Amino acid sequence: MLAGVAGVAVMTAAEKLEQSVTKRPDSLVPGRAAERLLGLTPATDRDVRPRMWAMHVGMAAGMGALRGVMAFAGLRGPWASAMFTVVRLTVDQTVENWTGVGSPPWTWPRDELLVDVAGKAVYAFVTGAVADRLAAAAGVSPGQRHAGLARGRRMHDVGPVPGGRMYPGE
Repeated sequence: MLAGVAGVAVMTAAEKLEQSVTKRPDSLVPGRAAERLLGLTPATDRDVRPRMWAMHVGMAAGMGALRGVMAFAGLRGPWASAMFTVVRLTVDQTVENWTGVGSPPWTWPRDELLVDVAGKAVYAFVTGAVADRLAAAAGVSPGQRHAGLARGRRMHDVGPVPGGRMYPGE
């Protein structure tokens, strides 16, 4: 979750910088989605902002926990962060479309789509960098041990890590 909080802080700073140039207003969609999920009475645009921020940060922290699991499993680095970008976009769009407050991204104006994808990529790569660093401090992961046996994608049918143990000393 710490990684997700770091990611959302940097993503929000990047969004504020972008908004200072483009004059794009904050999206209230996360707040509207929170209202629908929690069965709350819709608030005015001004009053929905605390819900928007709670959903914005809450989703980022929660998704950051998933990126941490990825890192501890051995899914680290830029490839893992690129994978996570897609996951983050998918989760946001599923919630927003399921609650009826959003529309599929392919129906959006291209400038809005670009801003959203870029923001989620910033979030995913910062979250990934923090999660990867925390996971690296814990040592070699099961996935990394397995990759070491398999020498990456250069061998077929390597099988599981020997001994049936995920961690040494189990």
